[in-house]
Amino acid sequence: MSATAGLPRIAPYALPAEAEIPASRAPWTLQASRAALLVHDMQRYFLRAYDLDAPPIPGLVANIASLIAAARGAGVPVFYTAQTGDQDRRDRGLQADLWGPGMSRRPEHQDILPALAPADGDFVLTKHRYSAFQRSNLEHLMRVRGRDQLIVCGVYAHIGCLLTAAEAFQRDIEPFFAADALGDFSREKHLAAIGWAASTCAVVLPTGRLRDGMAATENGA
Repeated sequence: MSATAGLPRIAPYALPAEAEIPASRAPWTLQASRAALLVHDMQRYFLRAYDLDAPPIPGLVANIASLIAAARGAGVPVFYTAQTGDQDRRDRGLQADLWGPGMSRRPEHQDILPALAPADGDFVLTKHRYSAFQRSNLEHLMRVRGRDQLIVCGVYAHIGCLLTAAEAFQRDIEPFFAADALGDFSREKHLAAIGWAASTCAVVLPTGRLRDGMAATENGA
C-alpha cells in the first residue's frame, strides 16, 4: 500500500554500523580541497514515507547535519538536490509510470527538512531524474571550483544516491558514499546499495571518517 503517492511505507530499521560497511575497491582518499558535498533529496515529501521519530531518520539527519557542518567549516561546497512540485507530465517522463505524479508545491512536500536547510553560499539544484547530474549544471559548478570528488548523502540509497555516485564515476569524479548518512526503503536495500557502490564505483565510509577526512585536509594533515 502506498503511503505517499507511489512511495512505499518504510518500516524502521537500523543504520549500518561501521563493521558492516564493506571494503571499497577504489583507493581514493578524501581531500577537502577537491571535494564537494551533495545532500540528495532531503525534502519533506520523500521523508513522509518514514516514521520521523524512529530509526533511521534521527541518526540519518544528525549524520547529514554533521557532514554539512564539516563541509562548510572546511570550505567544501555544499550542493542540494530538490524536486519541484506539480511537475508537468511531459517533464516528469517515465518517472510517472513508476512513482506517480510526485510531489505538489506545498511546503509540506517541497521544502528541504529545516534541520538541514541550505545556507547562504550553498547551491540548490533542481532535480529532474534519478541522477543529480541529469539536466543540471552540477558537474560544471564542481569543475570551475576545482572539485573532482563528491560525497553523496541523503535518500534513497539504492535509487538516486547510487545512480548519482555511478554517474560521478563515469564523469571521472571520485564518489564517496556516506554509508550511515543515507536512507532507503529497507535495511536490505540500504546494505545492497552500499555493497554495490563499494565494489563498483565509490569509496564507502561512515560519517565520522568522512567528517574527519575533511577536517584533516583542512588542517594540512
